[in-house]
Amino acid sequence: MGNPQTKAGEFTYHDYMAWPETERWQLLDGRAYAMAPPSLAHQTVVFELARQLGNALQGSPCRAFTGPVGVRLPRAQEADEDIRTVFEPDLLVVCDSAKIDRAGVRGAPDVVIEVLSPSTASFDLIGKRLAYERAGVRELWLFDLANGVVSIYRQQAPGTFAPPEWVATQGRVALTALPGVELDLDFVEALRDVG
Repeated sequence: MGNPQTKAGEFTYHDYMAWPETERWQLLDGRAYAMAPPSLAHQTVVFELARQLGNALQGSPCRAFTGPVGVRLPRAQEADEDIRTVFEPDLLVVCDSAKIDRAGVRGAPDVVIEVLSPSTASFDLIGKRLAYERAGVRELWLFDLANGVVSIYRQQAPGTFAPPEWVATQGRVALTALPGVELDLDFVEALRDVG
């Protein structure tokens, strides 16, 4: 598991918005971390999960989005330009339309799904997971395609995840943050060797 490249300095959402579109960075507490280029398997998983979620959420107030959608995670009530944590999750679900604006999402999504890339996996497993927990994400799924496992973190109290549940990337798995919604993971096994 690797750590992503970092950019020297301290940054805010104001800086993030000024960077060229060809540069893909995320901010965690003011530090900039490079995003890994997605593999074919990564994109296939994101697309299939987005399709399933989109179908399951029809007629509900919840909306599913795929990256790149900037998710601003303020610590308090600071103005957007002063926010120091901004992620672009692979897939997210937001049920409170007040959090959605032209720039993306401000505040914790209800569900975040990240597909781990070897070069940034430790950042997702530690730094981003802790930031999602602190922000109040209700459910976080981390897909480890190389090992065929999903780590599922569910909110047990505001700002606190319960210990993770690990499930194999097969069968149907329910999202507790979205009652009645299940994801069929059987398609993932065929992608493990794709890379």
